[in-house]
Parts: sequence; structure tokens; C-alpha cells
Amino acid sequence: MSDLLIRNLRPEEISLAVDWAAAEGWNPGFCDAACFGIPDAQGFFVGEIEGEPVATISCVNYDDRFAFLGFYIVRADLRGSGHGLRIWNAAIAHAGARVIGLDGVVAQQDNYRKSGFQLAYANIRYGGLIVAPLRPPADVVALDTIPFALVEADDATVFPARRSAFLSAWIGTSGHVGRALLRDGKLKAWGVIRPCRTGRKIGPLVADDRAAADAVVQALLASAEGGEIFLDVPAVNREAIALVEALGLKPVFETARMYTGAIPPLRIDRVFGVTSFELG
Repeated sequence: MSDLLIRNLRPEEISLAVDWAAAEGWNPGFCDAACFGIPDAQGFFVGEIEGEPVATISCVNYDDRFAFLGFYIVRADLRGSGHGLRIWNAAIAHAGARVIGLDGVVAQQDNYRKSGFQLAYANIRYGGLIVAPLRPPADVVALDTIPFALVEADDATVFPARRSAFLSAWIGTSGHVGRALLRDGKLKAWGVIRPCRTGRKIGPLVADDRAAADAVVQALLASAEGGEIFLDVPAVNREAIALVEALGLKPVFETARMYTGAIPPLRIDRVFGVTSFELG
């Protein structure tokens, strides 16, 4: 294992981790790499042997209290060699004393627990073909017409850290479409849909209730003209589960949302779609 060199991925190299995630069937978005490096450009790592990448991982520090781990992949022919543990330890060290979150495959849950992670709840990816509505709801508007401060404040109710620069990029990236429902000056629901290697994903999707979430979903579907759609939904949000089932979507796979410590109280009942399994 002494020949394993671990270094930071440069921003223009983050696409390597995204491509590896695509090969594993995680179906990332086409523009994910450009957005993912924004919160913490030093949070992406690669392990190399003689200049060839053999392992990737990310541990993105959002602020001085919270980090999120993802892209933990070892090349298939070298799994079990110890390279994964070394790059894992490098990522954990990057987080320092921060609480770390992750969305891990259920089969690895026991291993993550050995590293101090505790299960918070499951996230379930739903997917399927959806026909676009004939016309979107009239009261849903483009997300970029809403004052960003409203979106930023609303996101703070559902995510453990402020992520303003990332959110701004996620909303404004070419190909990403955002929609919002505003009533009496209050943001009731908002979401983003983006093109992925297969179909499109909606995330984040944040709403006060199922009706508001559905209005935004219908507007997002109309913008995409239907097709294959995916949403990653907290299993503990029964209204979110009811929404995706009513859309005719079916479970694709499940992850375990885990944390190494306490996080601020969050309104998971308002999370109808997770932004990303890789960055939270």
C-alpha cells in the first residue's frame, strides 16, 4: 500500500469522480462536477498508483461545523486491498472536528457505524416515465425570479449548513431549471430539475405540504416535457412518499443517511426531494 499516492482533485478533475459514480450506476447530472467543487475546492481526493487513479472520495466542508462525504469508490479490481481505508481516513481527516453526513449504501451501514456514523433515516430513489402535464400550474414561477434571500433562508430549514454559493450555482447552471410557488410573499415550495446520464432528477424539492410540492413538480415536468424522472425521497416523509407513488414512480434503490454527531433540528417533513446523495 506504500505506492498509493493520495492527493486533492483539482476543480477541473472533479469530473473523474462524477464519471466513476456514473459507472457505478449512481446517475449523476451532466453539470454536477462544475457545481460540486464550489463549497470546498479541497474536499475531493483521488488515490493513485503510478499515476493511475484507483480510488476517489469527497468530504466537503460546508462550514466550521458540518461536512458531507461522498464519491467513496475503489476501482473494482483493487477492492479489499486497503486502499479504500487509506483514502477514507484522508477524507475524514479533512473534516477535522466537524459533524459528517453521508448517504451510504445500506450494505455498508455496519462499516460506517464502526467509523462513528449513526443512522438518521433512509432515503429512497424513485424513478419512472412520466408524461408532461398539458399546462403547468399558473401560480408557479421561475425560481430565479424569487429573491435569493428567501430561497437561502428556506434551505436553512432543511439542510444542516448554509450553502449559499452552491445553491446559487445549482439554480443558475445551464440546463438546470428551477420553479417556485410563492403565496402572500412566502415561499411555499421550490425545486430544481436537471438532466442526468439517464433521464432527469428533481432535487432539491422543498415544500410546506404535498399540494405545494406537487404544483412545483408539475411545473418542472412541464419544463422537461416529461420523460424518465427520478426523485430521492426521505423515507420518513410519508407525504413525499405518497407524492412520488401518485406520480407512478417506483423505488430504484435505497441509501442510509447517517451522521457522526448531532446536527441542527431540520424540517425533514418539508424535504420532498434530496439535492444529491453525493453532497447532501
